Amino acid sequence: NEEPMKDLIQNYKKQIAAGVLFVAAYFPILNWMWDRWFARDSYYSHGILIPFVSIYLIWHIRRQLKTIQVKESRMGIPLIIAGLVIYFFSSLFRVYFTSGFSMLLVLYGLVLYFWGKEMFWKISFPLAFLVFMVPLPEVAIVNISFRLKMFAATMATWILNKIRIPAIQMGSIIRMRTSEVVVDDVCSGLRSLISLMALGGIFAYWMKGTTAKKIILFASTIPIAVITNVCRVIVMAGVSEIWGPQYVEGIVHDLTGFMVFALAFILLYMVGKLLE
Repeated sequence: NEEPMKDLIQNYKKQIAAGVLFVAAYFPILNWMWDRWFARDSYYSHGILIPFVSIYLIWHIRRQLKTIQVKESRMGIPLIIAGLVIYFFSSLFRVYFTSGFSMLLVLYGLVLYFWGKEMFWKISFPLAFLVFMVPLPEVAIVNISFRLKMFAATMATWILNKIRIPAIQMGSIIRMRTSEVVVDDVCSGLRSLISLMALGGIFAYWMKGTTAKKIILFASTIPIAVITNVCRVIVMAGVSEIWGPQYVEGIVHDLTGFMVFALAFILLYMVGKLLE
């Protein structure tokens, strides 16, 4: 019995050493993500919660994991090497976004190497879910946000005219008879889209159905987030025109944001139930 115990202790030492080296190597990237998560008007304020959600999802299936025989797999080595190569070149050019994904790739490789294929596939979703904690590049966020806010302004203007509230669009500004509403980056809906996609991933994971239905549920987060954000712009424009622009600032502005996300949550839940 001494030989298996020695192997087990040796394996634990290797895992601890690999974990320490992993954190040390990727500390600058972890620090960069932390800054992006807690930056003012961050699109990734949910990022700090993602690792804890992944840990919970793994803990939730802990009894199933206990039945799996742990066996090292050398298939993890190519993933580790590929991740480190990407990290090396990303560091040279200071591309933090790809560095973040290289970190995940190395993590996947370490899990596969130390715990084996069966364990890796069993916790593949909690591991893949960590993608939602890696912030997109600022350039991509600005570009996507611009397109979303222009779409929201165009659709809101069209609907306002249909419900007999005359409005014209001037860029991201909606002008009405007595007031105007500016659809800025905060109102683009990108923040709620990113958060809703993460939430949709969990819904799809827990949903009882085929893989195709899970994919449909996850994909539905995009139109739901976009449509509900258009509804928010319409409400703010209507309130501004009827009661005055002062009523769409401060608490009302923030409250409509919370209400829109709640509506998106309900719609996502309904789509999941319909698919089931």
